[in-house]
Amino acid sequence: MRESSIKRTTNETDIQLAIGIDGEGKASIDSGVPFLDHMLDLFTKHGQFNLDVKANGDLEIDGHHTTEDIGICLGTALKDALGDKKGIKRYGNAFVPMDDALAQVVIDLSNRPHFEFKGDIPASQVGTFDTELVYEFLWKFALEARMNLHVIVHYGRNTHHIIEAVFKALGRALDEATTVDPRIKGVPSTKGML
Repeated sequence: MRESSIKRTTNETDIQLAIGIDGEGKASIDSGVPFLDHMLDLFTKHGQFNLDVKANGDLEIDGHHTTEDIGICLGTALKDALGDKKGIKRYGNAFVPMDDALAQVVIDLSNRPHFEFKGDIPASQVGTFDTELVYEFLWKFALEARMNLHVIVHYGRNTHHIIEAVFKALGRALDEATTVDPRIKGVPSTKGML
């Protein structure tokens, strides 16, 4: 099993996170940020990972530090769980519709972190969740996982649907990129390393 766990404690958050790449879509998530919990549950189910998250953060201020730090922890744990990346497909691409919304996520587990987000998130909040935190979470996740992550919102009107489509597509694209292909010998790079 490719799995990893991390504990990260700062003056703003205390996070314990564990991921199993070769999982069954099982999630146990308690971040204190209900909308983020919902999105991580979708990510886990559609990626067929196992994910445990327990976070305590300074939510009396807002959800920023908790959301960002979970992205950091998830990226760090994913990178560790992938190990030397031998035999993985490396690239993943997924389109996911959610009613009126269509999102696409494209991933390269290249060890060259980069993040692009194209498209609109129409509302500034879903419930009590600040939607600008979607960008912060994804950027920190990509940075710490050392992946090239492109998120494209092709269209959509409903903010909840748009973000949901993004997280489902993220899980599916990452599942594809982390899949071990028996035809691949070593790492999938002409450089001989990732």
